[in-house]
Parts: sequence; C-alpha cells; structure tokens
Amino acid sequence: MKKAVCILSGGMDSTLASYLALQDGYEIITVHFNYGQRTQDKELQAFRDISKALNVKEKYEIDLPFFSTIGASALTDNNIDVPTTGIEDGVPITYVPFRNGIFLSIATAIAEKEGASALFIGVVQEDSSGYPDCTDTFINKMQNAMNQGTKEDTSLEIKTPLVHLSKAQIVQKSLELNVPLELTWSCYKNSQKACGVCDSCRLRLNGFKVANCKDKIPYER
Repeated sequence: MKKAVCILSGGMDSTLASYLALQDGYEIITVHFNYGQRTQDKELQAFRDISKALNVKEKYEIDLPFFSTIGASALTDNNIDVPTTGIEDGVPITYVPFRNGIFLSIATAIAEKEGASALFIGVVQEDSSGYPDCTDTFINKMQNAMNQGTKEDTSLEIKTPLVHLSKAQIVQKSLELNVPLELTWSCYKNSQKACGVCDSCRLRLNGFKVANCKDKIPYER
C-alpha cells in the first residue's frame, strides 16, 4: 500500500488533510512537532486523539525546542502578546520563522525512512495571508529541493488539498467525512477554553458560522 506522512498539528486543517490522505488510499504516518508553542500540551493531546481516531500504525512526536530559543513569534515567545484585534496586513507576529520549511524537511527524512511517496500538509491561504512559508511557490520549490536532496529512488510529492479552500468549506468537508472536529484545537492562546478572539479562533468560528453549524469545543467568549 502507498504511504503518506501527514504533518498533524492537532488543528482542523491538518486533521482534514490527514483524513483526505486516508480517503485517497494512503497508509497514514502522522508526525507532530512540539516547538514550544503556547498550547503545546493541548495540541499534543489533540494529535494523539486524532491519530487514534485515524487508526494510524506509526506516529512520530518530534521536539524542536530551538524555536523558543530564537523567539521572534507570539506563539513561542511569552514576551510577545498574541494579537486579538483581528488579522493585520503584512507578516503576522504569529509567524514562526521558516516553521513549515523545517517541518517539511524533517517529514522528508521520515518519509524516506518509511518509504512514503507523499507528504500532506494542511496549509490554507485564507488563514496564511502574509506567511511566506505557506505559498504555492514555496511548497513547489521545497518539493524540488526534497527530491534533489534524497536518494535517487525517493520520489516525494507535497500534497496541499486545503490550500484554496475557505474555512467554511473546510468545516463542511470535515462534516462530510465525519472528521472529529471536537478533538481538534486551534486557539493560539489557551489550552482549556479557546479564547475566541485570536486570529485562529476568529477564522475557525467564522468558518463554523458560515457553514451554519456549531463548534463543539469550549470558548471563553
């Protein structure tokens, strides 16, 4: 059976991407990164719960503490406040330097070891505006570099099935596939009740609103 490595953060997007990989007939290998993000423990629990729901045989939990060392992002530096006033122009302060590039590089090593032919990543343009490592151009160039820097018999394709979907479409597609969205976590700030006001919560809540259904995770507001 063909194999796919799915980068699974525990959020809605990466979860749906993993379920789409399963629907496409891949044997799923999930990989999660603990990189010092504010909600690290909550995201790890979400990853484990979703991997169990997917019945994956092999999963990887990778620690990347250096992101906290370099800081420069509201997600990994507690001295920088997470914005709660809406999405702004330019590169958001929640951008983590070259995060997706590093994630994809590590996932490539895992894929080569496991004999996988695809990497699934849940990048979405709607909530990645201003993130330089979420563009089609970046993904395509990373794919070329990955195949250039691996063994000759390694042939990897980066799959981004959600990149042009809206959050509402992601919610709708997840419901069609019976994706357990209640197990996912999107909040940038909190681990008990989602704040409801950070950029990620705003996008998630609006997606459920437009899709005309209720989000089952708890919110402060």
